[in-house]
Amino acid sequence: MTHTLPPEAAPAVPVDTTPYLWTRLQLVEERVRRAVELRRAVDPDPDDPYRGQYLTPDAATRILDAPQGPGLPAPGPAAPPPGSPLDLLATRFGLEPLDVDLLLVAMAPDLDARFERLYGYLNDDLTRRRPTVGLALELCGRTGVAAARFRLSPTAPLVAGGLLEVTEPERPPLSRVLAVPDRVTAHLLGDASPDPRLADVLRKATDDPAVDPAELRQAVAAAGSGTRHVHLRTRGGDPEGLATAALQAHAPGGPGPLALDAAALAHHARALPQLARATAREARLTGAGVLIGPLEELPDQPDERARVLRTLCTVLRGIPLFTYAASGWEPAWAADTPVTLTVAAPTPDRHVTRWRHALERAHGEHGTGGDADALARSVSAHRLDAGQLRRAADTAVRTAALDGRPLSPDDLRTAVRAQNGAGLARLARRVEPAVGWDDLVLPAPTHRRLRELAVRARHRDQVLGQWGMRPGGGRGRGVIALFAGSSGTGKTMSAEVVAADLGMDLYVVDLSTVVDKYVGETEKNLERIFTEASAVNAVLLFDEADAIFGKRSEVKDAHDKHANMESAYLLQRMESFDGIAILTTNLRANLDEAFTRRLDVVADFPVPDATQRLALWERCLGGRLPRAGDLDLGFCADRFELAGGSIRACAVTAAYFAAASGEPLTMSQVVTAVAQEYRKLGRLVLESEFGPYLGEVTQV
Repeated sequence: MTHTLPPEAAPAVPVDTTPYLWTRLQLVEERVRRAVELRRAVDPDPDDPYRGQYLTPDAATRILDAPQGPGLPAPGPAAPPPGSPLDLLATRFGLEPLDVDLLLVAMAPDLDARFERLYGYLNDDLTRRRPTVGLALELCGRTGVAAARFRLSPTAPLVAGGLLEVTEPERPPLSRVLAVPDRVTAHLLGDASPDPRLADVLRKATDDPAVDPAELRQAVAAAGSGTRHVHLRTRGGDPEGLATAALQAHAPGGPGPLALDAAALAHHARALPQLARATAREARLTGAGVLIGPLEELPDQPDERARVLRTLCTVLRGIPLFTYAASGWEPAWAADTPVTLTVAAPTPDRHVTRWRHALERAHGEHGTGGDADALARSVSAHRLDAGQLRRAADTAVRTAALDGRPLSPDDLRTAVRAQNGAGLARLARRVEPAVGWDDLVLPAPTHRRLRELAVRARHRDQVLGQWGMRPGGGRGRGVIALFAGSSGTGKTMSAEVVAADLGMDLYVVDLSTVVDKYVGETEKNLERIFTEASAVNAVLLFDEADAIFGKRSEVKDAHDKHANMESAYLLQRMESFDGIAILTTNLRANLDEAFTRRLDVVADFPVPDATQRLALWERCLGGRLPRAGDLDLGFCADRFELAGGSIRACAVTAAYFAAASGEPLTMSQVVTAVAQEYRKLGRLVLESEFGPYLGEVTQV
């Protein structure tokens, strides 16, 4: 059994990877060699193959009678070269020279397998192949200094920082074993991969090429002062992009911030302390900051959310930390209150810059060009954070590249709609617009109101944000419109056209899922809808809105009080809404005057006149349905006073009659369909309207 180190032996890992680390390891090797020699000098039978497995009475007597020797001399100063991984590690964790020596002694078996057997020999226990606290202190020349033991206490930088683990706590302090976590060893060997334990909660942080310089200066200054914790409160801006830029300014050229997914943290609440410590160690190892958000995705229960944030803020104290949410910071979330900054929505020019940057980067990867500025302006009404914007640009460019054509605005709009989450779809019916301005048959004033609505939605950030045309705290940048008119006059279709013009989806709120008989539940359902609608690029449609936006009345009973409470809630919630909402009603007079005051656009939808009805008949029948020679649409338009929705129903019914007959569409089939629609609406079939065709429909 050989216990000496062969002089010609070389470390198991190539020395050219981290020269200084291997130089220091050679110093550890020399001290181990010297310790082995001292141990053999007093060992009566150093070649005993069972040494370390038993203790004879004579050996016990010798141990008791042996005087305390001076041990190994303390190593001379050997500071790591400035800028080396070991030097950066010592600086970031506040290590003293003794701490560095202890770390290298504990790490030696991970770098060279020979140290395992040698440590077993020096421990006088071949099953313990890592250094004990006592052996590590001996190899560092500190056996006679009792205070040196406290460099390995739970609060010491080595242990508290997660660089060194003191295992086997049931043993006496000097007999406990030291181990270096694999992540620390890998980092010193040049591996930049984060701790595997963080794989489920880490995500890639997104940058923003158009960060406001003033906001960035504020964020950088705040992250470098006090507790180094900054909370970003978003007002339509991109807090993650700002936080990423600020943290990169603190560590230029580094790996970027550690972005923790708040939703993933909520699913790993039990392992939160371990995840927090692993994050803190990773941040110090790489010199990176930490980003957490949005905080709304943490557990809903206030106590649980506070517990998560208190744990994270306590462990990450002293590390640059950015959190962000739509709301402010609650004092109960941490012992120290962070600096709170507001992130405003980007100006139109900054928004175009962000899109241009994302499109140019995507073009470089996929080779599809185009006018980036013009394309960016085509989606200027959409609010996206940096990550959503980058994904949308990449998807649109790849779609165009696969088809072998230049990128178009429609590609961008489709890609933007794909970024909408499913949250609102659970509360409202999603409609993907399939109509345009040419499909509308409306009076000129109504058409102008719709165009005005699209203009307001497209330029609201510039007018309400950049120019500040809606001052006052708590007021949102939403656009609210009212479409008033009889059933079937085109209100819902017009909302779909506006959504299509903006490149957005239309979400139709089903009031049956909103209104609840229990007090307060209706408001909760509406709050979920408004919150989700603010987070997606969509047009929100409240059909038959007078059901929940009705007039407040004198309170005579509990029902009146409850109804007034709902109306009061809706009044203040619409004031702070940041999205685009359209209310439709058949009875405009039923709406509360306070709602009317908060409307940006009011469009009236009258029953169409004869000219408009003729256009509607032509539009609804289309050009692919074969028509017989006796078809007289002018007669239908003049005689039958129907709204657009009813005309569409008649056209569809007549088309079924034609399909069943196998012949082109005839006038008889059309008037028969009209008669059916009359009876469905409760109207009389009169000769004054049907004229010569009355006989053909009397048997219907």
